[in-house]
Parts: sequence; C-alpha cells; structure tokens
Amino acid sequence: MTHLWVRAEQRDNETRVGLTPEGAAALMAVGIDVTVERSPSRVIADEAYAQMGCTMAKSYTWPDAPQETIIFGLKELPEEDSPLIHRHIMFGHAFKGQPAGLRLLRRFRKGGGTLLDLEYLTDAQGRRLAAFGYWAGYAGAAVALKCWVAQQTGRLAVALGAYETSAHLLSDLQADLDATETDRPNALIIGAQGRVGSGVADLCAEMGVATTKWDLAETASGGPFPEVLTHDLFFNCVLARPGTPVFVPVEAIKQPRKLSVIADIACDPDSDFSPIKVYDQTTSWEMPVLRVHEHPVLDVTAIDNLPSLLPLESSKDYAEQLLPVLKSLAEPDAPVWTRARATFDEHIAKL
Repeated sequence: MTHLWVRAEQRDNETRVGLTPEGAAALMAVGIDVTVERSPSRVIADEAYAQMGCTMAKSYTWPDAPQETIIFGLKELPEEDSPLIHRHIMFGHAFKGQPAGLRLLRRFRKGGGTLLDLEYLTDAQGRRLAAFGYWAGYAGAAVALKCWVAQQTGRLAVALGAYETSAHLLSDLQADLDATETDRPNALIIGAQGRVGSGVADLCAEMGVATTKWDLAETASGGPFPEVLTHDLFFNCVLARPGTPVFVPVEAIKQPRKLSVIADIACDPDSDFSPIKVYDQTTSWEMPVLRVHEHPVLDVTAIDNLPSLLPLESSKDYAEQLLPVLKSLAEPDAPVWTRARATFDEHIAKL
C-alpha cells in the first residue's frame, strides 16, 4: 500500500503545508496511508489531522520511516550530508545547477532515494499542475511596496511577519502607503499573464498602483529593455531557464533611471540564467531588502518563500490544486510521477 508521510517543515518562517486534513481524508479514501508529523509551527493544527484518522508521528522522525515510504514536504531539507533513501516530494531547487541543489542530488545518489520535485509535476504539455505562484506574486508585490514606502523616508524595509489573512495584509499596506502622503508609484510586470504575474497585478490594483503588463510578446526581442528603468517598481515573474532574456543587466544600476525597487519574485539568483544581474543572493524575512546602489537608490527584494506571508490561504489553494496529483500516487506508473522521476534521473546522470 502507498504510504505518504507529511513531514514537519524545518525552514524558518515556514508554516505552510501541502495537504489539508480534508485532503488527507480523501487520500485515505483511495487507499493511501497518511502519516503526519506533529509540528510546532504548521498553520493547520495537528489535531485537525488526527481527527481525520491520520497516523501522527513525532516531529522530524521521517528519516526512520520505512524505506518504501514517500516523504512529502514543501521547502528544502536542512543542509547536511546524510544519504537520502526515500522518495521525497518537495521543492528541491536542484535541477538548474544551484550549488545547494547539487549537494542535495549527491545525497540522493548516495542513499539511492529519489527527488520528485513539485516544480516538475506537469501534464503532458509541460504545464505545472499545482503552484503557489499567485500568492507568491500577491505577497511579493506587497513586500516591494513596503520597500518603496521605506525609501520615501530614507530607510530600508523592516523585518516581515506572517498575516492571518490577505485582508489584514491589505489594511496594513494601505496604511503604510497613505502615510507617505505622496502619489503611488508605478510598476512594470514581466510575466504578467502567469499565476505569479496575476497575483502581482491584483495586489497592485488593490493599492491603486498603475501597472504595465508584459509577457512573451513584449520580451521576444531578447532585449535590451530600457522600459524597465522608466518605472518605479519592476516585478520579475519569469523563472530562470535557458533562453530567458536579461531584464536588468549589471550596468543598469549606473544608468539614468526612475527604477528604485526590483522584486525578483521568481527568485533564482544562483542560476546562470537569472534575468536580474544586479544581485546574487536571496533576501529574507528578517532582512527583506538588499541595497545594490545608493545614488540613486536601488533596492532588490528576493524572498524565496513569499506565500508563507499568507500561510493559510496559500496552503489551502495549493493543496486543492495538488490533491488530484497526490491521489494518483496509488496508481502504478501514473504519467505525472513517471515524468517527474525521469527528470530526476536525467539530472542524477549528469553528476
């Protein structure tokens, strides 16, 4: 019988989960055993899973699960060298040449386990079947506006915290913007037709921020893109991959510009294919902004777990999208999992 083990996340500020209690019940109804680790921080209480009949386990005990168990989490594992023997479902960030990702793949090679990366669960046409993109865009737009607000008083944005709901976030951000007593900034969104770009656009609309929306047609020339520098804010919603144009080259920081905040929501600075060349490290909840130039000011925000700012709404949305895919774990040779395994095998072979 298929056994899915939902591990407790160990990443700071990560309270999301990819399976709701109702979803766990649906998996058990199709014959999948579900174990849920107790968590000190998960946005959905342990008891809600226990009431649905899930087997409950102590936090962080998944390494001792039987080898055939499938371990399910969202964010990456703590960095260490121990071999990984299980099949793992998670966002591994391991297939684009990132140094941490290569170390993770070596752990799988050493232990004989498999990474079934959530980013690579696709249909036959290559479209992702579940994504946090909308809420990443929504929260990322809010963070970028907080960075812009801080600039108006000569400051850097302060540490962030999660919000109970999007309504709480909107109320807080509206107050911040009103306190500047100045006109709203404008923004350029690249990747505006995707999930991430839609989230950015919706948040900006709520805050009265005018947006220019670009997608494939507007970037097909490959650049350069001087229009990026004529907006107050720039939102990159395009994943780094071979062929992605450079939207902000290194020399942009010294060119005449209106641009003062870059929100790299796709957030892959370690990749050779990153379209934002003026920074090389992610930012964090504690330090959400990186100042890359002083005169005139240019700040970059690049947080890689943005949906965690709205953990309950983003978890429920994502879990609903993912549930049909998880149900197919009970089907031998389900195409979505066969494709994910093939992607892993391809990259393991390159080590």
